[in-house]
Amino acid sequence: MAQIGLIDSPIPPISLMFTGFRQLRRTAVATMQPTRFWTVPAQIKHEIHNSLLVWDALESRMAEQAYTVASDSEIAEEKSSAFPDIAIGIDIGTSQCSVAVWNGSEVELLKNTRNQKIMQSYVSFKDDVPTGGVSSQLTHEHEILSGSAVFNMKRLIGRVDTDPVVHASKSLPFLVQTLDIGVRPFIAALVNNMWRSTTPEEVLAIFLVELRTMAEVQLKRPIQNVVLTIPVSFSRFQLTRIQRACAMAGLHVLRLMPEPTAVALLYAQQQQQIAHENMGSGSEKISLIFNMGAGYCDVAVSATAGGVSQIKALSGAPVGGEDILQNMMRHLLPEFDTHFASRGIDEIKSMASLRVATKNAIHMLSSQTSVAVDVDLGNGRRVSKLVDRAEFEEVNRTVFDKCESLVKQCLHDAKVDTGDLTDVILVGGCSLIPKVKDLVKGICKTEKLCEGMSPLEAAVCGAALEGAVASGISDPFGNLDLLTIQVTPLSIGIRANGNSFVPVILRNTTMPVRKDLIFTTVRDNQTEALIVVYEGEETSIEKNHLLGYFKITGIPPVPKGVPEINVCMDIDASNVLRVLAGVVLPGNQQPVGPIMEVRMPTVDDGHGWCAEALNRTYGSTLDLMTVQKKGHA
Repeated sequence: MAQIGLIDSPIPPISLMFTGFRQLRRTAVATMQPTRFWTVPAQIKHEIHNSLLVWDALESRMAEQAYTVASDSEIAEEKSSAFPDIAIGIDIGTSQCSVAVWNGSEVELLKNTRNQKIMQSYVSFKDDVPTGGVSSQLTHEHEILSGSAVFNMKRLIGRVDTDPVVHASKSLPFLVQTLDIGVRPFIAALVNNMWRSTTPEEVLAIFLVELRTMAEVQLKRPIQNVVLTIPVSFSRFQLTRIQRACAMAGLHVLRLMPEPTAVALLYAQQQQQIAHENMGSGSEKISLIFNMGAGYCDVAVSATAGGVSQIKALSGAPVGGEDILQNMMRHLLPEFDTHFASRGIDEIKSMASLRVATKNAIHMLSSQTSVAVDVDLGNGRRVSKLVDRAEFEEVNRTVFDKCESLVKQCLHDAKVDTGDLTDVILVGGCSLIPKVKDLVKGICKTEKLCEGMSPLEAAVCGAALEGAVASGISDPFGNLDLLTIQVTPLSIGIRANGNSFVPVILRNTTMPVRKDLIFTTVRDNQTEALIVVYEGEETSIEKNHLLGYFKITGIPPVPKGVPEINVCMDIDASNVLRVLAGVVLPGNQQPVGPIMEVRMPTVDDGHGWCAEALNRTYGSTLDLMTVQKKGHA
């Protein structure tokens, strides 16, 4: 068996790659030779050349609203963009991605050089050349699964090595290693028989650069602003990682939209158009949106009328097609973990063969009741089995049970009865699985699902609509007279009452929002208090996401329970969270000392270490306990 070594990555640091990306692109196009920092793939040289023409035009006419772009194949001809600053919508799924933009009359999906609107979400580091699914010519599944490509970025970004999702990713062809101490996991791609390290943020940034280049070439203008779709269950720390990757790629994030919220916006536009055609304003419609892709399952209940989509409740979890695939692989090969433990080249190849065969079988089971799986794993080992749909559903019972609980939870939180639902909308790749369709229809007590939306394109179309609205674009026919009223997907609170999580802003609270709670000291003469902010739904703080912390000092030395410590949390329309805290003594209107205001999150990497260090340093000496609730919108 061939040996695989582990070395530090010679791939350039991501900050260096993207700081000088524009200059490097010019150098690469001018010389058509590899630059020192990044070899330019042959298949995107033409795209880069066209994109540079856009930058030249912008530099020469920065003072003007419109600018000219010279075509390669035609005599230079002036063309001006009607929407020079409109944001594009990007839906980066766990396994697939797409880009869309408002073209002045409707949403248009952009295509890559292979005329694909739906592209695979991966970055390959083969032969030291980082290329993504936008421009790469890796069309065979086995090449993507050779270990040189990193995918499932959306499942890994912003997670620590104690996360179950990270541990489940250890069975992927590329390398995922953990120390289980609450820090970033080690991720590496196989390049020339060497494991070369990278991070999910770097991989996502490289991928976003390709998407940006593709969009600039087609739209003939520079792209800066973007609206991205995200899973409902993403923590605020994960959101900061997405924003960091976008910044590396030179993109400014206007909105991060939960995926079912983006679908709700598209639904609102469709209903508004129907109402206009019928010469009416349209009545309120309550819809349930179920979105399940390769990595996440999200549910939303939305009330829609007159182009306004009010999200009444959200629920979500990191469960999707990847879990279904891994469950089936382990079912077909019970000794899966031991067979692929050594991670040699031969093992990676056989893992790829099993993964491809299993994935094909799952797809076929959506249209037929049984399928034969026959795959040669090498070294005399072979998997040959007939799998029927009932067996497939039983193997993945836990996944489908989780989906069912998310739908029921969302309906309960929205206080909506199934009889009040006007439409049930299923989107995402896994929505095509018969069991998923039957499950949602059974809970919602309906036989008919909403039609008129592409399951794979609905989210990105909603993101493109939001991009147009957020960019201030108006439509004479009212197609962009849209508004989405969002809610908080997770509760936010602090550590108090011992080691418990006390929420200040509850899940599914309409944003923007401002809420506060009154706390007090737990010890006599306590002059300091530690405000530790968490996000999540668990009573125990260890199971929630640590967002940050700060200390309040200058509390008067009085008996415990006397000082009133007001902890206020504010989420603005841009979803920015600020935590404020001040101390007031009974009978006084003014705070004792200055009010602390901190923007969250403040914790970067090392969530586990940070929480443990706080506990070891302060213990319970700076704890708080709840006095009463006092909230205001």
